[in-house]
Amino acid sequence: MELNPRARFVDELEQLRVLAGGPTLAALCEQNPGSLKRSTVSTLLAGEFVRVPPWERIAAFVTACVQIGRANQVTMPPEDVLLQQWKYRHEVLIVALDQGSPRDSRPPADDNAAPAVLRQRRRIGSVPPRAGAFQHRAVTAALTRSVEGGGTAVLTGAAPTTPASVLTGLGGVGKTQLAADHAHTMWDNHEVELLVWISARTREAITAGYADVAVELLGKDPAAPERACRRLLEWLAETPDRWLVVLDDVQAPSDLVGLWPPHSAAGQVVVTTRCRDAALHGDRRQVLDVDLFTPAEALAYLTDKLPGHAHAGHADLAGLAEDLGCLPLALAQAAAYLINKPLLTCADYRARLTGRRSTLRDVLPTEQDLPDEHEQTVAATWSLSIEAADQLDPAGLARPILEFASLLDPAGIPTAVFTTDVAAHYLTTRLARDVTADDVLGGLEALSRFSLLTLDPAQPDRAVRVHALVQRAVRDLLPVDTVGELARAVANALLDAWPHVESDQELVQALRSNTGTLQGTAEDHLWQPGGHRVLFRLARSLGEAGLLHGAITVTKRLYHRASTLLGPDHSDTLTTRSNLASWRGEAGDPAGAAAETEQLLIHEVRILGPDHPDVLITRNNLARWRGKAGDPAGAAIETEQLLTDQVRVLGPDHPLTLNTRSNLASWRGKAGDPAGAATAYKQLLTDQERILGPDHPLTLRARGNLAFWRGEAGDPAGAATAYKQLLTERLRVLGPDHLETLIARGNLAFWRGEAGDPARAAAETEQLLTDQVRVLGPDHPVTLISRGNLALWRGRAGDPAGAAIETEQLLTDQVRVLGPDHPDTLTNRGNLASWRGEAGDPARAVADYEQLLTDRLRVLGPDHPHTLTTRNNLAHWRSVVDAD
Repeated sequence: MELNPRARFVDELEQLRVLAGGPTLAALCEQNPGSLKRSTVSTLLAGEFVRVPPWERIAAFVTACVQIGRANQVTMPPEDVLLQQWKYRHEVLIVALDQGSPRDSRPPADDNAAPAVLRQRRRIGSVPPRAGAFQHRAVTAALTRSVEGGGTAVLTGAAPTTPASVLTGLGGVGKTQLAADHAHTMWDNHEVELLVWISARTREAITAGYADVAVELLGKDPAAPERACRRLLEWLAETPDRWLVVLDDVQAPSDLVGLWPPHSAAGQVVVTTRCRDAALHGDRRQVLDVDLFTPAEALAYLTDKLPGHAHAGHADLAGLAEDLGCLPLALAQAAAYLINKPLLTCADYRARLTGRRSTLRDVLPTEQDLPDEHEQTVAATWSLSIEAADQLDPAGLARPILEFASLLDPAGIPTAVFTTDVAAHYLTTRLARDVTADDVLGGLEALSRFSLLTLDPAQPDRAVRVHALVQRAVRDLLPVDTVGELARAVANALLDAWPHVESDQELVQALRSNTGTLQGTAEDHLWQPGGHRVLFRLARSLGEAGLLHGAITVTKRLYHRASTLLGPDHSDTLTTRSNLASWRGEAGDPAGAAAETEQLLIHEVRILGPDHPDVLITRNNLARWRGKAGDPAGAAIETEQLLTDQVRVLGPDHPLTLNTRSNLASWRGKAGDPAGAATAYKQLLTDQERILGPDHPLTLRARGNLAFWRGEAGDPAGAATAYKQLLTERLRVLGPDHLETLIARGNLAFWRGEAGDPARAAAETEQLLTDQVRVLGPDHPVTLISRGNLALWRGRAGDPAGAAIETEQLLTDQVRVLGPDHPDTLTNRGNLASWRGEAGDPARAVADYEQLLTDRLRVLGPDHPHTLTTRNNLAHWRSVVDAD
């Protein structure tokens, strides 16, 4: 049973106490007698408090646990990281126990009702904690003024007043911290009832963030994110509740087209971005340039951060601020370094900094290329901090780990990438000593201690974040002859962390973005000697998830790089040509895919010979796309010829030969002989069980195909029985969340419906859809197919009007995800026309089928089976209209 917020908070406190070695209450209180008393600590750990304990007491408890743990030589997380985590948990508990101002309770609004008043204050999204020694700059007040009365503020990094430099201050001037301070102020002062924080690096992230808010706040359907997004924006425009929406780190103003939060007297909008485009200016939007600290602000910051440093006088700190160019990020790094080096004087630190800067001139652009030395000082500061982190236990790991992270996504790297066996092997080889996954985690903690990266254990898929400027500085210092080895090690780690079954969508999305970043930072090194497999894994992941446009874009890039770097005859070049044709076919152009595959086949036969395994695979692909383009009989003939050659070249028991037998049976079934297909699959299944074993994926797939063609041959009940048995085996062998298991559940429900039980088919498909959305995501092709089946069975169960509504909603998503000409989109348009006719509007069905026929002729041609089916359906509904 899930713990309530109070019990969860207390349980986490107790876990921290256990981690510290289980100190007694007396031992805890001895660490801070002024803030901790036996009675208050006892009440705290028992969860018997009425109101949430003050933050000072929680902070004292956390600090006491850290001190006791370290005294007992227990490895404890850094104190600053723990305090940030517990500050957030404390704020979450306050919200959960609703200790804000009382509100009137009103029922939730539906899409057509008046805007609802929130029952309680809500904070959605991960708001960064306030920065230590936060400086209230002039821009802080300007931000507050600009959003009063429903305004929108856009925070950009200002160009330095000194000449521009390579590592500009745009990424480290404190935009996010200003936005976070404003958000905390509005929330703490009860100036808003709703606070939303969205990491807005892409348009997809913005849409997903809005949809998450709509699901949590308004109860919208997560399977319809676009509609949920629109409803949220409408709700924000109408609600009387005061709200604040922060869109952090917008990368391109175009990502906000149609997604700007509405102007409302009750609302505030804050956007942070590095861009300075004219598109950011608009009605009631104020663009605020966030510049470097002023000398006074920089001095105040260092004074606040280093209050007890014995060797840091006023003049020294002012000089250090000047040395660092008043860049907030560099000041934070310098302060962290000095805090961890209490015996180091500020003057000595400045001397080291100057010495390090002169050394870095050898590896940074020349003075004439850099009119300002600001970037060198930043790099020098980080270099000193890296050396210090490198001296912490486990010694020597911090620098190579940071180099590893410098090639990846600054928005977040999965912890799993760092703890893979291949990452440990790379570090073991690099350091010439054994390195374990625990050692790597220790190295990450050392880097976090010196503020070189941040760790967020609550988000393991984006747990490690390194500022882009830190990454740039680290990459600029890498010896050229080591970058290739490092890049390939990072690629190996990404590939090793990639799950075979992509059920964890957040992890997979993080791996995709990190692979894309790696391409941008070190792509040439990933093509030596050939294309790294992670590049192809990225394209396959996108395609199999239904993101076909992304798969095509990535594969085009791969083909260009392969042909340029490796030449047209290299195996990787040929593979990318084949993959590009396949993704285009999957996206709705089977004829184009067939034409491209035919050209590829000619090329491969010339350089490889007719009997090469790759040539035989390409022949299979050519038959496949010709069949999908409307000639299943021709595909069957070509596949039969291919089978003869494969038996001669590879033998009858080779996996490729068995796969071709499966394809031949399928094409014969699609050409009009389902009974023959079933017979062929029965024979194939016998051979596969003998050769591969009963649990091999290909054997299980053959069982599914045999069941399918039995159903198509007129035995739906037998098909359902076979799929029920197959599902049991898939659950045993693959588990409940495997894609093939989910497909088997869908097939079982389908054939139960075909056997005469549409209501049961609808119920089972609805349950399946819930699991598919959870495992695969709402836009996966298999999820979309299940939505179509659910509409089918609800319609056959007696609700054609409801089926028409669901089919129309599905069509909107298919056009968005798959495109208007995808075969599934066109098929669903026919389904929608039929359900509208069944629901009592045959004239609308005629009009829909007329439009569909035009598109079928354009996309598939007049002789394609789907075009002929559309003609027949159009004739049917015209006869219905004429009869009326």
